[in-house]
Amino acid sequence: MEILKVQNIIKEYANGDKKLYALNDVSFTIEQGEFVAIVGASGSGKSTLLHILGGIDKPTNGKVYINGTDISSLKKDKLTIFRRRNIGIVYQFYNLIPTLNVEDNITLPILLDNKHINKEKLNKLINLLGLENRRTALPSELSGGEEQRVSIGRALINEPAIVLADEPTGNLDSKSSKEIVDIFKYYNKAYKQTLIMVTHDEKIALQADRIIEIRDGKIIKDDKNI
Repeated sequence: MEILKVQNIIKEYANGDKKLYALNDVSFTIEQGEFVAIVGASGSGKSTLLHILGGIDKPTNGKVYINGTDISSLKKDKLTIFRRRNIGIVYQFYNLIPTLNVEDNITLPILLDNKHINKEKLNKLINLLGLENRRTALPSELSGGEEQRVSIGRALINEPAIVLADEPTGNLDSKSSKEIVDIFKYYNKAYKQTLIMVTHDEKIALQADRIIEIRDGKIIKDDKNI
């Protein structure tokens, strides 16, 4: 089942009398449960694309459909709600709330929606993340790997249609990086969680189902991993 459709996305910026293209006519689709790695050199447009897929940035032209909804046409308030309920985002720099403990950071999207927290589901997620003994710890008391696991928990708690990860292992050592990738892969396989990950790490990219390579704002390669 198609869960994401990107249709002729253009993102341009004015530079005096010239136009610079961060993305130039990018189109592709992703099926539910796919693990897709997006690769390319710095400045190629990878993060810009991810931000547009997540509704954080809007394209100059083109459309992004998630579960059939054109998110690029949603007004700000509706987009905020749609994003919170349907898109999980994991950043390189964690973006945790420093005054909230592990459990409260993970459940923040549910609390913002004024919804009931399913304690059984929360406990299972925290245990799978290996954070059962860190529930009340603040971000300042966590290691980098633990902080990233909290951010993954926050992204997964609402069971979103897609999870977007922007260089999620960029600040971690090799051991922590492997743990993070293993968590993503587990959810991808066990729960058919659609995952789109921007990465510079070739070893991580080769673990994906598919690799999309971007250069100068255009897709130059889109291959399945065999």
